[in-house]
Amino acid sequence: MASNKDVKKRMKRHRVAWRECGRPPIQLSVPDTSAPGFAREAARQSALVAATDATDDALMAFVDEALSDLEDEH
Repeated sequence: MASNKDVKKRMKRHRVAWRECGRPPIQLSVPDTSAPGFAREAARQSALVAATDATDDALMAFVDEALSDLEDEH
């Protein structure tokens, strides 16, 4: 297994190469799924999205059309 020092060196080389090509550095943040309250918050946000989507007629028409296209292919 690579040591932490090796990983840091490799990532540094990778970032330098990206910058030399004119690409900006990218950093992603992901939630800690083992954090207390994560599941509760994920469920809350999912329910909000589902409730909003259910009242969006344009979205529902788009989804129905997309599903219809998929059914036509099979």
